[in-house]
Amino acid sequence: MNVARKKKKFNVRDSFKLQRGVGGSNEHCCVPLCSASSRYNSSLSFHCFPKNTSLRVQWLNKIKRTGFSVTKHTKVCSRHFEDHEIVCTAKGRRVLAASAVPSLFEWNNFENNETRTSGWKRRPRPSSPEPGSDAEEDLEHCDPPVPMVVDRDCKASPTVCVDREQYENMLREIEASRQQLQTYHLHSSFGLQRFASSPEDIRFYTRFPSYNHLMAFWNLIEAATTQMVRVTKAKKNYVTSTTTEIPSTRPTKLLPIDELFLFLTYVSTGCTQRELGHRFNIHQATVRQIIVTWANFLYSLLGSVCIWLSPAAVKVKLPSEFDGIYSDTHVILDCTELRCQTPSSLLLQSEVFSTYKSHCTFKAVVGMSPHGALIFVSALFEGSMSDREVFRRSGITSLLTPDMAVMVDKGFLVDDLVPGRVHHPAFLSKRTQMPEVDVPKMQSIVRLRVHVERIMRRVKENKLFDTIIPLSISGSINQIFTVACLLSNYQNGPLFKK
Repeated sequence: MNVARKKKKFNVRDSFKLQRGVGGSNEHCCVPLCSASSRYNSSLSFHCFPKNTSLRVQWLNKIKRTGFSVTKHTKVCSRHFEDHEIVCTAKGRRVLAASAVPSLFEWNNFENNETRTSGWKRRPRPSSPEPGSDAEEDLEHCDPPVPMVVDRDCKASPTVCVDREQYENMLREIEASRQQLQTYHLHSSFGLQRFASSPEDIRFYTRFPSYNHLMAFWNLIEAATTQMVRVTKAKKNYVTSTTTEIPSTRPTKLLPIDELFLFLTYVSTGCTQRELGHRFNIHQATVRQIIVTWANFLYSLLGSVCIWLSPAAVKVKLPSEFDGIYSDTHVILDCTELRCQTPSSLLLQSEVFSTYKSHCTFKAVVGMSPHGALIFVSALFEGSMSDREVFRRSGITSLLTPDMAVMVDKGFLVDDLVPGRVHHPAFLSKRTQMPEVDVPKMQSIVRLRVHVERIMRRVKENKLFDTIIPLSISGSINQIFTVACLLSNYQNGPLFKK
C-alpha cells in the first residue's frame, strides 16, 4: 500500500547547524554578528546583492552597513530571509524572490515583527448634500448654543504625577545602566582607551611616557592615515608558484588609532600574532596585515623626515662634555645586532651567522648626535658581515664632510673610509700596557660612547628585538627596526640638555 508522505516545509533556521561542507567553495556572510560560512554550513545558501540600486540600498540599510563596499563576492546567507522569500528551482537551486530583503538578524532575535497598524484612521468624508435636500431644513431648526461652564476647582489627577516620577526614575536608571555598560565594555576590550589613565601601562605597551605624549604623536600622523595603503596576502599564484603582496582599501574592524596601538604593542611586548589576535578579538591573519601595513606606513612617513643634522645645529646643542678635543664630533656610531631564528638552509645559515654573537643575527649601524638624538639608522645586513663592511654599505659616508668627526669603538676600522677625523680608543698593539698619556683619552671616549649604548638600550627595550626574531617576519623586520629607532626620538627626551 502506497502511503502519501507529506512534504516537510524547509526552514533555514531549524536546519542550521555546524557541519563541514563537502564543496570546494568558501563563502562568508557579510552581515555583522553572523559567522556563517559555506565551508562549515552546507545547509545554507549564499546570495549576492541585487543589481537594482534602490534594492541594494535597502539591503545595506537592513544589515546596518551603510557605505559598505559591495563586490561580486559579497554574500548574505539564507538565515536572514523569510522562508517564502527563498524559492527552489526545478534543478534544486535555491534563489531569492525578486523583491526579497533580509530582515532576520541577531539584533532582532531572528524575528520579523510586522509594522503595527496605526490607531488613527481617517474617517470617510460624508458626501455633500444636494441642493434642495432635507439638510437645508435641518439647518433652520438647530438648537441654540449651550453656554460652557468651567469648573475652576478641578485639579490634576495624582496618578499623572506618580507616573511622571516613575518615568523620570526609569530614565535615571537607564542612564546609569548605560554608563555601567560602557564602563564594562571599556574594561573588557583590549584597546588604547582602556589604558588611557595609566601612564605605566601606556609606557609598557607603547614605550611612550604617557597618554598625552602618544596622542601628540597621533595628531602628527592622523591626517596621513587617510592615504594609507593596506597590505593583504594574495592567493598563491599557481603559474609562478609565488605569493605577492597587493594593496587593499577595505577597512578593518579596529579604529586606526587602535591599529597603531596594536602595532606598538607588538613591537614593545614581543607578543605573538596569535596572542594579539585573541586580545583584540580579530583573526591572526588580520593582525599580520595590520603589522605589515603600519610598518610600511610609518617607515615611509617617518623616513621622509630628515633626521641628519647640519654641523651648525650640532654645534648649538653640543654638550659641555664634548668641549675640547672632541668638539668637532658630529656623530657617534655603533654597530648593533639582532638575533634571529636559525634558517633551515645551510647557505642562509652561513650568511647570517655572527661569530661575535655565536648566533644568527641581523646587523645595522646606528648614529647618535652628541646631545643624544638619533640621526642615522642603516638597513639591516647579514650577521656574517664585518662592522667595516656594514659601515661601507650603510651609506653614511656620503653624508660626512671633512669638518665632521665621527666617534666609534676600537673595532670600527673605518679611518680610511671617512673624509674627516675618527675618534676611537687607543690600541695596545704589541704593547703589554697602555701608555699613561693615552689612558685619559681612552677613558673620555668610553665615557662619551656609552651614550650611544643608552640609545640602543631604548630601542632594545622593545621586547621584539630582545628575543629571537622569527623568520616569518623577516620580510618586514627592516621596516619594523627602522621605525622603532625613529620612534625613539618621539618617545623619549634627549640624553643631554644644553
